[in-house]
Amino acid sequence: MRPRVQLAAIAFVCFLLTISVFGTGFATATVVNQHLHPRAEESTAFDLYWEVWGLLEKEFYGELPSDTETAYAAIRGSLTALDDPYSVFVEPQPREMERDSLRGSFGGIGAYVSQDEEGQVVLTPMEGQPAAEAGILEGDVLLAIDGNPLTADMTVEDVVATIRGPVGEEVLLTVLHPEAEEPVDITIVRAIIELPSINWAVLEQDPTVGHVQLARFTERTADELEDALAELEEAGADKLILDLRSNGGGLLQAAVDVADLFLDGGVVLHQLKAGEQEKAFRASKGGPATDLPLVILVNGGTASAAEIVAGALQDHGRAPLVGTATFGKGSVQNIHDLSDGSSLHVTTARWYTPDHRQLDGQGLTPDVVVSLVEGGDDAQLARAIEYLSGESRVRNDE
Repeated sequence: MRPRVQLAAIAFVCFLLTISVFGTGFATATVVNQHLHPRAEESTAFDLYWEVWGLLEKEFYGELPSDTETAYAAIRGSLTALDDPYSVFVEPQPREMERDSLRGSFGGIGAYVSQDEEGQVVLTPMEGQPAAEAGILEGDVLLAIDGNPLTADMTVEDVVATIRGPVGEEVLLTVLHPEAEEPVDITIVRAIIELPSINWAVLEQDPTVGHVQLARFTERTADELEDALAELEEAGADKLILDLRSNGGGLLQAAVDVADLFLDGGVVLHQLKAGEQEKAFRASKGGPATDLPLVILVNGGTASAAEIVAGALQDHGRAPLVGTATFGKGSVQNIHDLSDGSSLHVTTARWYTPDHRQLDGQGLTPDVVVSLVEGGDDAQLARAIEYLSGESRVRNDE
């Protein structure tokens, strides 16, 4: 297994996903940089908008939102008319976090940021990262950043965004150590904090089985997975469980690259876009793990790029799916970065498996259906181990 810092970074990825648009909208397929241009002539229908806003300015009892807040609200309201949950507007701060999660790295201090029951912002440093080396302790309460006290209305994502910054620059944190009576100032030099998308280990239940948990499809995922496969083989694992449970997706190319590791050529997915011919994404010949016995774990949180990989390997007969039905998010979003750092996600196409099964709104049905059971035991993982050992090939648990 990788060092503890990698486990910490994996957990931090999950935190990032929770506080970004990916936490609710799942993954996008492609990232583009493009500014939208206003129409040459505004529709007279907007005269009604300004008529309404004029009345609000004249009569509303209370504080009106700023121009920026009004514009953002208008954009979000307009997008609801599309009746598409994946065409969304993302404000600058979560957009920056979204970019970081897809890149797999950012400029920061290497610490978890959370909020306790009393509303205090608490830090937990990652082992070997700048925060720990500078003296941040587990359980430190963060009081101020660069001399500016935290305010009651600051969210965890606000704090994270403020702490982050250019690599090599300093950030001054005022913290209260556990059991201490007086706060201290700690200066930390920001560094590149990598956010590995996978975690792996040889299973204690069966040392011949490697278990890879893939949390997200980022620019670095395929390379990380290749390294994991090599280390698992060196450790004696000759079978693999690829765990895609609660993986909301990520980058399309990352999904194709991951599938490519396990396939000896063939179609990975079909993409259909309005007004264009169907496009097939294909795996190359001679993937490094084409003969490795494989099982894929899925559940209702397996979505988008994760469904691409699961569907491709299922259609090719390369691996059975074990778990519960997947989410069913098979649409493609282009991301347009806007002038103020915000972004617009626009649905442009639909994805289908190699056998032209529709993903969007339907998802994938596992070959072996296993529901999680209470009591702390992972029944889905246990069934995957049984499957690889040949003890269970057909049996389903509902």
